[in-house]
Amino acid sequence: MRHPIIVVFLALFLMACQAVGAERGALFRVTGHGHTLHLYGTIHAGRAGFYPLESRIGQAMAAAPALALEIDPSAYTPAMTATLSRYAVFAPGSPGIAALAPERRSRIEAALRRHGIAREDIAGLKPWMLVTMLAQREAAALGYVAEYGVDVHLARLAHEGRERRGRPLRVVELETWEYQLALFDRLTDEQQWRLLEETLAEMASGRQRQDTRALFDAYERADQEGLEAIARRIDSDDSIGGAYLRQVVLHERNEPMADKIASLLAREDKAVVAVGLLHLIGKHSLPELLRKRGIKVERIY
Repeated sequence: MRHPIIVVFLALFLMACQAVGAERGALFRVTGHGHTLHLYGTIHAGRAGFYPLESRIGQAMAAAPALALEIDPSAYTPAMTATLSRYAVFAPGSPGIAALAPERRSRIEAALRRHGIAREDIAGLKPWMLVTMLAQREAAALGYVAEYGVDVHLARLAHEGRERRGRPLRVVELETWEYQLALFDRLTDEQQWRLLEETLAEMASGRQRQDTRALFDAYERADQEGLEAIARRIDSDDSIGGAYLRQVVLHERNEPMADKIASLLAREDKAVVAVGLLHLIGKHSLPELLRKRGIKVERIY
């Protein structure tokens, strides 16, 4: 006779085994120049349940001489604060939101208040920075925070592993903090205000949260079909935010990143490259760009 308590225990045990080390994101094996590296699609916010990462990532990190990230999130310095202010805050004397027509300004301020951002909290922030804050709040409302971002976790593993193993484990930055901020600040002031208005409208309709949830769900399940659906939506989105994401945040950055990954592959064996998941999907993705450079790319999941 089967005891119910044993059945419940086994069920919980199996659920725990499935939760620990689940496949998440996307993982590729990249081969060329007699070397191999792992290319992993991360997400910049997360939750405690993401960890530990599945064993193939852990094994790859243990064997890696280098971890390449977009930027090292653990390397923040006071100089970076000044750089952020230069790109994310209106110059002294600029009217900022006060330059807008009164009705438009009131509408934006009212929408921001509904999301917990008062006028005094804006403090001259440029609209693109407000959009970033709103995106972080949407993710946090779904339980995903920057503290548990996968790139943050991998950087921590790299720095801790370097000390523990007693041998070099370099963290290589594919981009710089200033380069990323300059990209966000490229839009004109009017384009940024329109982007903010688009974002607020998307949040009011629930579409922003729906899209955020879809991305995190696809990451958590390593859902290739779901990721390709997201790539198709990005390709067909002609809003200001959609065109900017597609043309600047993804396509423009992917070409130099592909060059740097190819160069790393030529120099190093068994490196790990971890970049935002959206860089690994679609027709202009890093895997496709690497293949065009004659490099073999195999999808693991």
